[in-house]
Amino acid sequence: MSDAEAPSVLDLDRAAVPRPEDALPSFGRRPSAAEFAYESLREAVISLALPPGAVLSRAALAARFGVSQTPVREAIIRLQAEGLVEVVPQSATRVARIDLASAREASFLRLALELEIVRRLAASPRDVDFEAGLLQELARMRARLAAGDAPGFSAADEAFHAALYAAAGVPRLRELVRSRSGHLDRLRRLHLPSPGKAEAVMRQHEALAEAILGGDPEAAAAQLQQHLSGTFSEVRRISEAFPEFF
Repeated sequence: MSDAEAPSVLDLDRAAVPRPEDALPSFGRRPSAAEFAYESLREAVISLALPPGAVLSRAALAARFGVSQTPVREAIIRLQAEGLVEVVPQSATRVARIDLASAREASFLRLALELEIVRRLAASPRDVDFEAGLLQELARMRARLAAGDAPGFSAADEAFHAALYAAAGVPRLRELVRSRSGHLDRLRRLHLPSPGKAEAVMRQHEALAEAILGGDPEAAAAQLQQHLSGTFSEVRRISEAFPEFF
């Protein structure tokens, strides 16, 4: 794969990053080289550490991860299937630009599933273990917000929603949504730094948890609908601010 004609890799403040692989996070123990390469590379794409249009070098990524090129190649194939990577034969492999149609489809899928999930959870008998777990996830989100840790806040946000799927007995549907949500998740990451957005997300999670734990299915559904619709109400502004990402 060629790295010719690679665009500069920029962060959200437009400061140049010398090499895409330098933006990748470091990870500790991993279940396998292939899974490690996939999760690491995917998180770098979703977090915009590797922004849309960035060229991916298998050799450089393999060196960064400390693995052979085979796990990196497998990770790229998986991300290509998710629509997050574009492979052009005899040219370059690049991070795909954000596709708004794909983001809207993922939003539709997620909303449909999670509306049913929160209604069922709110209508179910109170479970003290679920309640404790949900409150713990909220505490993690508050701590990350207070620390100004945007990546940690996003991870805690994801864990909160994953807990809902698990409590409803459909954890594998979370993986289905995740595999379809790469474009949507990048759009949300662009929106999160907006003034007051993270604080609004925190309040929405708290209100959603209160409705679920209070046994009010319709209030839970209304809170979820509001929570998941916020980013698309700002999609025009976001796309105008970062036209090179779309």
